[in-house]
Amino acid sequence: MNCDVPQVPVSVIGCGYWGKNLVRNFAELGVLAAICDPDQATAANLSERFGAPVRSLDHVLADPSIQALAIAAPAVHHASLAHAALEAGKHVFVEKPLALKLVEAERLCRSAEQRNRCLMVGHLLQYHPAFIALRDVVRRGELGRLQYLYSNRLNLGKVRQEEDILWSFAPHDLSMILSLVGQEPVEVTATGASYLHKTIADVTTTHLAFPGGEQAHVFVSWLHPFKEQKLVAVGDRAMAVFDDGQPWSQKLLVYPHRIDWRETRPVPQRAEATPIEIEEGEPLEFECRHFLECVATGARPRTDGQEGMRVLRVLTRASQSLKAAAPPVAPAPATFPEVQIHPSAFVDEPCEIGAGTRIWHFAHILPRTRIGRDCSFGQNVMIGPDVSVGDGCKVQNNVSIYKGVTLEDGVFCGPSCVFTNVNNPRAEVERKDEFRPTLVKRGATIGANATIVCGHTIGEYAFVAAGAVVTQDVPAFALMAGVPARRIGWMSHAGEKLGPDLVCPRSGRRYREAGPDRIEEIA
Repeated sequence: MNCDVPQVPVSVIGCGYWGKNLVRNFAELGVLAAICDPDQATAANLSERFGAPVRSLDHVLADPSIQALAIAAPAVHHASLAHAALEAGKHVFVEKPLALKLVEAERLCRSAEQRNRCLMVGHLLQYHPAFIALRDVVRRGELGRLQYLYSNRLNLGKVRQEEDILWSFAPHDLSMILSLVGQEPVEVTATGASYLHKTIADVTTTHLAFPGGEQAHVFVSWLHPFKEQKLVAVGDRAMAVFDDGQPWSQKLLVYPHRIDWRETRPVPQRAEATPIEIEEGEPLEFECRHFLECVATGARPRTDGQEGMRVLRVLTRASQSLKAAAPPVAPAPATFPEVQIHPSAFVDEPCEIGAGTRIWHFAHILPRTRIGRDCSFGQNVMIGPDVSVGDGCKVQNNVSIYKGVTLEDGVFCGPSCVFTNVNNPRAEVERKDEFRPTLVKRGATIGANATIVCGHTIGEYAFVAAGAVVTQDVPAFALMAGVPARRIGWMSHAGEKLGPDLVCPRSGRRYREAGPDRIEEIA
């Protein structure tokens, strides 16, 4: 246990590419209370390394001993997870961006204020000792009046398919620039190009103009031959360079260059760079410490929800500018005239898709798939081949529905839930003739990150909780939770948990026990 750190029990939600670093830091600070990740192997490995138990999201939210959550899930889930955490009374640290929509971010800020909970956004570089020193140099006036700032964040990868380079790389730089200027821009314009995917920008340049006359640009790319992370601030008395690729002694340099006027002509006067002494340390550790201190003392975080909103407003305006500048995308083929298909989605033929269905970004419908009317399929959904989906189904982001799965009418599949199709897969063993059918009956709900092991039936209006793993048939109306999932109650047609009287609190519909593991509606 680290005695100089406030002992605030924290659970990390999402332990992948970046989340594992949060797990390590909170563990080293002595406050890691639990780990939550849909990838059981990853969670188990980190649990063994750092001695924190693996818990489901529902258990973490319901545990009063866990005071705070650190969220490092895919960006599309940030708003929903943070909202659930605040609703459960937890303090929240959420990686950038705070949300993908301003209305979602506004709701989070209101919820945090109403519940008197800390809401902090992971704009990591605001906690980098070199940036803190640069901010102090600017505030002391050592650069004079700020005139121009620019930031380069360049690398070969990490290429993403859920978000473009602007949303993936630029939030850190925008956060630093807004902090140095102290105002939001009055003008935001962006240009970019898409090379790897027709609708995902790989390279963008965003230009900002501020009320005081300062200007800035942010250049980001994941198609660059080498890594560069550099922020330059130009004042009328001196210039500063924060180059995170340099050793600590050279990360922050101030150049007292100046411009002299000789006979109405500007003449640059160069000067030797002065290195600024900075504290060495891992920025993420400083960021995690700051969060714990804010939770313990009630102080407002340096990168609170309002700061996250400011960055999100600029990102949104840049995205709108980028979209306006992009060449028009050819409309989708008119094979399904009453179906809304996003230009980035793919529908292989032959398929049947009912009127009123909506297919969103990067979805892929494989051949011989039959989809009913008025369905909705979110980002990165894959369905087929040879899959049947009924009317009015809703399948949220990052779900794959393989051959052998059948969804009846009105089924809800939460984000990143998983259907398997063989029990013992091996990459080197072909088992397509061993697919086992899975039937999800009318009105059933499958929660986020739940896993449905193939060969089973989910009964009508059953409710599988987030993160549960179903390994057996599920009775109609059953409420299932846990790993492996077990029945912990009953749910009504309206999705409300039934009490001992088996009366739905929303609709008033009444049910009765019809067997040891079966209920039915009373006519």
